[in-house]
Amino acid sequence: MNAKKLRIIGDLINNAYARARNAFIARNLEGYQTLARLQTNLGVEFLDINIDGTRQIQVKLEEMRAFLPDLIPAIQAVTPVPLCVDNPSVEYHKVALKHYNRSKGGAPILNSIAASRERLEEMIELVAAYDTLVIVMASERFADGGTAQCLHPRDVHAAAKHFVELLATRAGRRNDQIIIDTGLAPVGADTYGLVNIGLDAMRLIRQDPDLRGVHLTVGLSNFAWGTPKHIRHELEKAYLTVGMEAGLDFAIANPESVSGPLPANDPMVPLLRQALEQGRAAEGESQETAGFRQAEAVMNIWGKAEAGD
Repeated sequence: MNAKKLRIIGDLINNAYARARNAFIARNLEGYQTLARLQTNLGVEFLDINIDGTRQIQVKLEEMRAFLPDLIPAIQAVTPVPLCVDNPSVEYHKVALKHYNRSKGGAPILNSIAASRERLEEMIELVAAYDTLVIVMASERFADGGTAQCLHPRDVHAAAKHFVELLATRAGRRNDQIIIDTGLAPVGADTYGLVNIGLDAMRLIRQDPDLRGVHLTVGLSNFAWGTPKHIRHELEKAYLTVGMEAGLDFAIANPESVSGPLPANDPMVPLLRQALEQGRAAEGESQETAGFRQAEAVMNIWGKAEAGD
């Protein structure tokens, strides 16, 4: 199934980016408003609000909860684009959604629920209480009284189906109010075949009549991590081309560098396809061996790009 349109959730309000990080350190609402306007002008359909800590900055939950009552209205004052509230903590979502003005932005997205979430039932209650769209992290599953990463497409499909049923019964969500994140790893370091697992899971989900109408997303910004800057964004856009063929219709992405997919005949697209095929283990071969072969194929893309091939 080909997606007809890709909907971008702009991710620049994230402490992984220097501008957002500086705005958080200074509690500079005008800095955040600038990022909101910028992404709105670039055509994003949602604005991701993630003020959690990163490798560059430590942030306590109490700090986020204290700042959200100012941040959410400030962003909504300068854009009509709905917000995607992004954090694993139910307390973060309680504060953000309490201060979100639905009359200005329409339905927000709660990002995200997953098997590993603490107080999962409360998170689902928030989805119902605030009538939100919701992102499900289907790359995790329940296992042996705990949780585990999904390492097969059918596990991702099963996790997606479980949460779609749960959200329908507990939160009254329709399929078209649910966005499934099938997971996306850095392609150059993906020795577990996670990129292909996510793509294959998308195909399974699109083939399941019980899941008809759900949306599919990935967090794109880490996909080309570690690759040279001069090909990084082209690789991300090539992934969108491949992903949309599998059914992808949302992406959490930097709209300054990625506005949409590449044409299918762009030279970068077959290079990425070939690299991903190298990541599929042959009979009797370990996934790790295939993963290293995929990484080598990705490195070859760098060389071909530098040579102008």
